[in-house]
Amino acid sequence: MKKSAVVFAIILCFPAVLFPQVNSINSLKNQMVIKNVNTELQPTINFSESGKKSTMLAVAYSILLPGMGELYAGDYTIGKYLTAADGVFWGAVIGFNVYGKWQEDNYKSFASSKGGVNVDNKDEDFFARVGGYMSVDQYNREKELNRDYTKIYDTHTHYWNWETNDLRKEYRNLWTSSEQAYNNVRFAVGALILNRIVSVINAVRLVNKHNKNLNTELGWNVNFDISQKPAMPSTMNLNFSTRF
Repeated sequence: MKKSAVVFAIILCFPAVLFPQVNSINSLKNQMVIKNVNTELQPTINFSESGKKSTMLAVAYSILLPGMGELYAGDYTIGKYLTAADGVFWGAVIGFNVYGKWQEDNYKSFASSKGGVNVDNKDEDFFARVGGYMSVDQYNREKELNRDYTKIYDTHTHYWNWETNDLRKEYRNLWTSSEQAYNNVRFAVGALILNRIVSVINAVRLVNKHNKNLNTELGWNVNFDISQKPAMPSTMNLNFSTRF
């Protein structure tokens, strides 16, 4: 029966290997050039706006809390459901873990009072076998018949004896309930990990979409040209071009 604390440590340490990095900012440029051929004056106006998002930062946010990467990317439509799901999964982890520990205390107390078991310093396999056999003598006889002498228990340190089969079954039910709760903890932890993977993928997609829109450059060129020809009135030419 593995405890969930080890799995929690993996989740809590997992984000530590990621360091948010901010990429260099590419600007959206708008340029206007006005030229007067007579005076050769060329005033230029440049305008830029920063808005590129970091993929690594979005990944880090999604690992810490699913949905935050999407919020950072500017689209929380799906992210809000991932955040809510994460809260539910954490609640399940805590709830199943508490229930499993409670049932574990119950079956150990029951074994001590009804089966004569000394519960101190006993491993998980021992408690499983206590529920499978009426007594330690019955268990040891089976191992002797199978010539599996390494698994025989010392009756002084690993003693148990159920007076009735109903008592053994009641203990077994308590033990099974605790084990199922701990197994459910593992499923809930797996759901937490999966939820983060989904959030990371979605956040990266949204950041790439956002940055792709920013990388589309828009430029304008406006040229004013005054031409003079002999015996002809002065004319002004206007050239306008747009580039994507």
